Amino acid sequence: MKTLQQQIIRDLKTQPTINPKEEIRRSVEFLKQYANVNSFIKTFVLGISGGQDSTLAGKIAQLAVNELNDEKGTTEYTFVAVRLPYGKQGDEQDCQDAIDFIQPTEVITVNIKPAVEASIRSLEESGVVLTDFLRGNEKARERMKVQYSIAGVKNGVVLGTDHSAEAITGFFTKFGDGAADLVPLFRLNKRQGKQLLKELGCPEHLYLKTPTADLEENKPQLPDEVALGVTYEEIDDYLEGKEINEVSKKRIEELYLKTEHKRQGPINVFEDWWN
Repeated sequence: MKTLQQQIIRDLKTQPTINPKEEIRRSVEFLKQYANVNSFIKTFVLGISGGQDSTLAGKIAQLAVNELNDEKGTTEYTFVAVRLPYGKQGDEQDCQDAIDFIQPTEVITVNIKPAVEASIRSLEESGVVLTDFLRGNEKARERMKVQYSIAGVKNGVVLGTDHSAEAITGFFTKFGDGAADLVPLFRLNKRQGKQLLKELGCPEHLYLKTPTADLEENKPQLPDEVALGVTYEEIDDYLEGKEINEVSKKRIEELYLKTEHKRQGPINVFEDWWN
């Protein structure tokens, strides 16, 4: 019988070691194949936060777009990098550095603050008062709503940055940053994503910075690892099949089981995984 760790590794498709060049090519070809099979798709859309994951997914998308255009002798394929600040973003320079590295076809900036505040006010007028944490979810869902609107206008699909070190903990907002059409980083853990960025020549500060979702106003720039109660090093080791300390192992597995609903679609009468 498989252990829970072995089951998780199987489900999340992680490998103990990777070849960065091969994995870059694998993701690029994945996006190209999707566009070739679905000929109406001409655009990939992704929100760029200035962090490791969106920088990597964005660079892969732009490489795919460049190759599609070269191979078909056209300029019809595009990658739209979407900046989605809530007012003024504290690490805006990192966002600009990421865009400089990616060199996207197009950059669109949408300030989500007015829309989020309007939504919160409407809820309050109906007697529904959100906590700071739930306000963070509002931001994440508004960002994804904007990306889908842009994709709709441009005959595109929305890319997600979900990777296995994020998926295992459910560290994303359901129907927010967890919503996407294609997830080219799925199968990689956090340190493997760093390996791909290093191979691509990314500026080090973009993948060595402390990861943060930065959604809660009362806890600005809260590190992911503080929120999770476990480090990415431990998560990556777990996903690579290594032994880790019992406390961290228990925490990872608790998070995995608690957040299974985020990795599944809406529940119908034929499913029983939740029972």
